[in-house]
Amino acid sequence: MHVLVTGGAGYIGAHACKALKAAGFIPVAFDNFSTGWRQAVKFGPMFQGDLMDRASIEAAIAMYKPVAIMHFAALSLVGESMTNPAKYWRVNVNGSLNLIEAALDAGIKNFVFSSTCATYGELDGVALNEDTPQTPINAYGGSKRAIEMILRDFEKSHGLNSVIFRYFNVAGADPEGEVGEQHVPETHLIPLMLDAIDGKRPALTVFGSDYKTKDGTCIRDYVHVMDLVDAHILGLKWLLEGKESRVFCLGSGNGFTVREVIEASRIVTNREVPIIEGSRRPGDATSLVSGSVRAIHELGWEPKRSTLQQMIGDAWRWSKQPAFTE
Repeated sequence: MHVLVTGGAGYIGAHACKALKAAGFIPVAFDNFSTGWRQAVKFGPMFQGDLMDRASIEAAIAMYKPVAIMHFAALSLVGESMTNPAKYWRVNVNGSLNLIEAALDAGIKNFVFSSTCATYGELDGVALNEDTPQTPINAYGGSKRAIEMILRDFEKSHGLNSVIFRYFNVAGADPEGEVGEQHVPETHLIPLMLDAIDGKRPALTVFGSDYKTKDGTCIRDYVHVMDLVDAHILGLKWLLEGKESRVFCLGSGNGFTVREVIEASRIVTNREVPIIEGSRRPGDATSLVSGSVRAIHELGWEPKRSTLQQMIGDAWRWSKQPAFTE
């Protein structure tokens, strides 16, 4: 059974393709390669297309006749979404609408959507769950929230079934080293930290050390990329078994401070992290974490790799691999 994976050449999408293949599916990586990498497409067919081009979506669906859509492709830089909101509303929402309509026209009614906890907005110090009110504060979170609403509307009008996953920070890499994280530019804490350890950048900047936490640095939630995509496979199977549409949050429920992440990396790599103490960034919350009680109980999800030691260790091993170049 083919599954169309939008953004299948990106960080999470490539790991999802590996997990899909291991689960007996044939992943079709649909990507425009604006941020993805051709070398990351290793587990099934590649189809170069763009969600803003409805014809390319229809061509991919006609060629492979997927039983479901797994939708990762999106613009995802929060800062950019604050300065160029039109781009995020246009690409994320219109692209998703093109995808949904093309899928329904082809009779595909199973849709797994990679959303975000950014749909909740600025809820500091609260363990977020599926019933927490959504009040996004930037165009990235707003566009993802809009797609969730579109999916619900199309469920009522066309019988489209969906599983929606909301989560914060994804970390780590495939433990077998076939794919990993590579962004240009890189904005995520763990790869930035490992680059500083390895001399690829002068130092890691710690933004703020006066938060009301155990060590003064802010707290964030992390989930191992392979645990995350395991949840997406479980969500796909949930839909193929004929179960109802559902939203699931994926997270640790408590999170880690920046200094805890730095200390864990020192232990894992046996190297000191060069750091620069910076001031707080506007809008940074003290603590952003998500729970995953529903996913654990209903999907049977087990975030067994989402320890700092494994996330950093897998990312560290991946960082020693030759970088993707195309």
